[in-house]
Amino acid sequence: MKDYKFAIILGIVVIVLILVAVGMEWSKSGSSKKLSAPYDLVTTFKGDAGTSRAFTWYTSDSNAAGVLELVKGQMSSFVESDILRIEANSSTIKTDHGTRGVHKAEVTGLEPGTLYSYRVGSGLEGGWSSVAEFTTEEVGLDSVTFINVADSQGERADDFKLWGKTLSKAVQTFPEAKFIVHNGDLTENPEDSAGWDQFFGNVQGLLSGIPLMPVTGNHDQVDDDATDFTSHFNLPDNGAKGSIAGTSYSFDYGPVHVSVLNTESNLKKQAEWLKQDLKSTNKEWKIVAMHRPAYGGNSYKKVEDWTNIFDAYEVDLVLQGHNHEYSRSYPLRAGKIVPEGENPVGAKKGTVYVVTNASGGKFNEKKEDQFYHAVHFQNYKQMFAGISVTKDSLTYQAYDVDGKMLDEFVLTH
Repeated sequence: MKDYKFAIILGIVVIVLILVAVGMEWSKSGSSKKLSAPYDLVTTFKGDAGTSRAFTWYTSDSNAAGVLELVKGQMSSFVESDILRIEANSSTIKTDHGTRGVHKAEVTGLEPGTLYSYRVGSGLEGGWSSVAEFTTEEVGLDSVTFINVADSQGERADDFKLWGKTLSKAVQTFPEAKFIVHNGDLTENPEDSAGWDQFFGNVQGLLSGIPLMPVTGNHDQVDDDATDFTSHFNLPDNGAKGSIAGTSYSFDYGPVHVSVLNTESNLKKQAEWLKQDLKSTNKEWKIVAMHRPAYGGNSYKKVEDWTNIFDAYEVDLVLQGHNHEYSRSYPLRAGKIVPEGENPVGAKKGTVYVVTNASGGKFNEKKEDQFYHAVHFQNYKQMFAGISVTKDSLTYQAYDVDGKMLDEFVLTH
């Protein structure tokens, strides 16, 4: 009888141990899937917008593999025979929440003007992103619309909800937008990984399909270090020598050439690069994006030399940030307003400089009006702009987050 009871007890113990072991394996498996699931996913241009696209994402598991799977057309589920599979360039980064995996992939050889569906992940079940879509640039495109925002610069979760609401309204207002230019200060503290997660998390459904082209702000590069900022983006490597990779670059879309500058370091070498960059483009419209303004609510004296280059190469529009207020200049050349009516055919018309307020929760008091201000105000509301360009005209429209248009101007060639 004692042996019988002992056998029962022993059996129960064995069963419990087995169940505990299985539970631990299930737990590990579920944890592994969660750790390898991609987040902070964003798409960018790196090469030709008609034949390529670039992607970046993070994983909590620093050892997770990085894979991009892509098919032509819409696809709710991937058919093995149609999949283009790209191995990501995976690395690690130390954050305030531990070591994370950083995965960057680029796909080339795509067909222009074509819809593609893709997902990224570890390649394991439970380690994939949702399927997202993008469309490559058409051949010979002579018009484009894009969105401009600045200074999301959140510290708390509520700040990034405002940013999410702003960008969502921008895309709703300009559904045809092909890319987004963000003029810097994406987060308050680049070492706060929660801030990056909230920055991307509140707009994840948008940035997986619409390329986000970022400018480096003074809250993105601190003490000559932009590691956390650049780790989140896979950007063109055609920038100035001596610049941190991903902080100065240029790209084309339709009739537009965009030169992205970094106001935080390497200013002189960027000036030499900018001359060649603007000289070599054959695009009808030249736009510069940078963070600290040459002409905004106030001016950053260290970039005065750049304005001479803007004049020499007839830059049409300079998109800026940093001041957290709305500012738009008259057309300027050589530091002076170009008088209206003094622009015969072929004459240089001057450059317009804008700051589209902030897209997050932080605002500054309106600074004193300057001689160059055509429009200057502080409405204490998140703002965005839509810029629509054809071969002959550029239309800039600035809205607040409620959808009210507050400024508009048109440039013509």
